[in-house]
Amino acid sequence: GDKVTHDGKSVSLPLPVDEGTGLGKPLKFMNRMQRQDIPIVIASIGPSNVEMTAEIADGWQPIHFVPDRFERVWGDALAVGNAKRSPDLGPLSIFGDAHLAIGETEDVTEAREGSRGHIAFYVGGMGAKSKNYYNDLFRRYGWEEEAEKIQDLFLGGQRAEATAAVPDEYIDAANLIGPESHIKKRLAVYKDVGVTHLTLSAQGANSLDDLAAVKSWIE
Repeated sequence: GDKVTHDGKSVSLPLPVDEGTGLGKPLKFMNRMQRQDIPIVIASIGPSNVEMTAEIADGWQPIHFVPDRFERVWGDALAVGNAKRSPDLGPLSIFGDAHLAIGETEDVTEAREGSRGHIAFYVGGMGAKSKNYYNDLFRRYGWEEEAEKIQDLFLGGQRAEATAAVPDEYIDAANLIGPESHIKKRLAVYKDVGVTHLTLSAQGANSLDDLAAVKSWIE
């Protein structure tokens, strides 16, 4: 392979003589490339960043994706960015994330509660009271009162109560947890809104089987 060198504004390879020992040398890439271009996927949720992502990136991977509500949150930003997008890039890939557990209600209770605790931590504790991007996102989805309650409880040290305050509606909308029939209906929703890839966090002892099942349903 070719030697790897870069002379950028923030990063230079190898390190310049005046910034290191002066012994740095460009190295050749050891691994054989499997494809010519490496896709650039950006995890953005703020309107300006989502607009930029739609304009310049190969893919968009927002966190806490709710397929039924993402248009109300990011629709305008995606439209503006896509309008400036080069045709050479092709369509923007969209990655939807979700916790996965397939089973009847009594079999997936632990997975539901795990997802509830996960989002409570982000909405309630990832940031200050006045500056929490995930709390803002929860509000933009339409759960303003719930976001306020979760954050107040979490920052007040009542984590169990904050977790319990996460609405079932969110758990059902943002995850693939439940019986096979429910999962298949939700997969159809992801497809209908334009999701091209799924990044799934499988829960429980049957995680590998669950992933294999979902793969077979979408192929």
